[in-house]
Amino acid sequence: MKKLKQRWGLTSNWQVVAIIIVFSLNGSFATWVAKPVTEFFGLSAETTEPYILYLMLRILLIFPIYQITLPLVGWLFGQFKFFWAFEKKMIYRLGLGKLFNLKD
Repeated sequence: MKKLKQRWGLTSNWQVVAIIIVFSLNGSFATWVAKPVTEFFGLSAETTEPYILYLMLRILLIFPIYQITLPLVGWLFGQFKFFWAFEKKMIYRLGLGKLFNLKD
């Protein structure tokens, strides 16, 4: 935990545990939310051919849901500041920093 605390700039073990829990919960939440959205668009594992197309579309849908909900779930655990900085870094790495005009 010491290495994670140093790398992420945290001060307590609770913060490390909370952040790991948020990453875990948010991944499950994003996949759960993606299911009704894919069904709304008429996509399902049984009817979409080829199946790989369904998987690619679902992953493309899960990714933005995950990114949007990550700071929200982080806020519930008192870690909004960490996850907002994480999101800004991710946006810049995707080359979208100028599009969103976010400042560090």
